[in-house]
Amino acid sequence: MKKLLYPFVLLLAGMAPLMAQKGKALFPDKPGMVSYTYRKSLGKDVAATLDTIKALGITDMEFSSLFGKTSQELRNLLDARGIKCSSFGVGYTDLTNKIDEVAKNAQTLGARFVRVAWIPHQAPFTLATAQKTVEDFNRFGKILKDKYGLTFCYHNHGYEFQPHENGTLFDYIVQNTDPEYVSFEMDILWTFFPGQDPAALLNKYGNRFKLMHLKDLKKGVVGNLSGGTSPENDVALGTGQIDIPAVLNAARKAGVEHYYIEDESANIATQVPQTITYLKNLKKNKTHR
Repeated sequence: MKKLLYPFVLLLAGMAPLMAQKGKALFPDKPGMVSYTYRKSLGKDVAATLDTIKALGITDMEFSSLFGKTSQELRNLLDARGIKCSSFGVGYTDLTNKIDEVAKNAQTLGARFVRVAWIPHQAPFTLATAQKTVEDFNRFGKILKDKYGLTFCYHNHGYEFQPHENGTLFDYIVQNTDPEYVSFEMDILWTFFPGQDPAALLNKYGNRFKLMHLKDLKKGVVGNLSGGTSPENDVALGTGQIDIPAVLNAARKAGVEHYYIEDESANIATQVPQTITYLKNLKKNKTHR
């Protein structure tokens, strides 16, 4: 009997990874939150706003400001609520002029990632700017990783998708930066708005994408390469133009580590809970293929 069972056990063992893969939820874990979503209230009362965010079930955040606090003061407020800061967003000028201060603040907050979301430029974004960007990003990333153990990420904003050779200037930046030192945060609205397919880009560059901003674009809005649109064009996930399940499926395959809800509109009191409910339903009803 043991001899007959042994091949069957081996067969089940071989199938186990496939069975586990089939049972995975589409959305891998609870979403995080970008502080920019609550920028107005955080600017008035950090503690009370963190209470609001925690009440939504959010325990992972990306901060793009210290909101008048020292990094240690903000860390204390987060720790008291069981909230983690996984990513710290800063301006290009800060990385250029005071990268050591940026890194120390990130470490104090407990962040593993340092993110920049805008490249200073005169429109349209040009190859010359992209070339300087590559040089700067490689330098930023090397300092942050080698000296502080932090991972540098660039958050796309739409203007980088100017056509270049057989692709775009965003392709140029990804392909010419050192993967050891430069990673990326995909903002799915600012990928879709300039006419790109977020899922296809995730499939193309895989684990170069470590972070993601979850947001959706109002139906009927026509995009462009400006890198700007009205904040009121941000809508709850699943109500706009972006194929969210396709994006999340590709993001899982790419190995995205943190997903942050971002909503720049004035409707966050209703839209953020709607987005969270949508993601919970995806976890419950969808499977990873």
